[in-house]
Amino acid sequence: MNSSEQAKRVFITGAGSGLGKALALRFARAGWRIAVTDLEPAGAEQTLREVQDAGGSGFAQVCNVSSEESFGAVAARLRSEWGGVDVLINNAGVATKGTVAEASLEQWRWVLDINLLGCVRGARAVIPLLSGQGSGHIVNIASFAGIANPPAMASYNAAKAAVISLSETLRHELEPQGIGVSVACPSFFKTNLIATSRRTTPEQGADPAPQVDRIVERLMEKSGITADSVAADIFDAVRDRRFLVLVNADDRRQVLLKRLSPEFYFRLVQKGTAKFMLRSQKS
Repeated sequence: MNSSEQAKRVFITGAGSGLGKALALRFARAGWRIAVTDLEPAGAEQTLREVQDAGGSGFAQVCNVSSEESFGAVAARLRSEWGGVDVLINNAGVATKGTVAEASLEQWRWVLDINLLGCVRGARAVIPLLSGQGSGHIVNIASFAGIANPPAMASYNAAKAAVISLSETLRHELEPQGIGVSVACPSFFKTNLIATSRRTTPEQGADPAPQVDRIVERLMEKSGITADSVAADIFDAVRDRRFLVLVNADDRRQVLLKRLSPEFYFRLVQKGTAKFMLRSQKS
């Protein structure tokens, strides 16, 4: 590891647990300085201790991604203490469940404010720093749900699809300034997604959320993907300035299939979802 790489700086939101913590540790093992931020200060402090044990350094700070002022405070610290930042990873996010007909507008506003506008706020906070340097990288964490759009996860799907669109737009806007952009679209892996998700109770009919929980749990159990492997893929994408991060071969095949034959892909997703629902009803 050369000294210039050891001096690199990364700002990660939602780094107190899950993928955010795995990302912090992956960059720490490469000798980076980590701005470990999270809504929960205890989680951020714990990750910072693990970062230091892994050979990295940095600081922990509360960052509420729903607040421009909170992002501004971190950006000011990056400027004053580190002279800037090399990579922003917009990782913080929440999950929601419910169909378009069932989910309240309050749920839609909540998930869009965090998952989409959190990325917008993060980008707006660091773009002046990156533009001044003439270099840097922004990573937005989306989800394969934003590509596949499974039923009963309507607001979550839409928010993550919007993050993909935002990332493409940023790529066009920032490339002339020497700033790279990546968007990661991991499929389900073991995390606390269900525990932190928000549901709404439909006005008519049975609440589908428990069934959605069982489907997601099955997908997580089947998956060979881990937070550590996703973090490693994202680290490599930053190094290689790669835009789209798909974490396994099956996801890449599905993206190609959807582009080549969207109608066939739609039927395939419907069939697969029905199969999972039938299994969850029997379990």
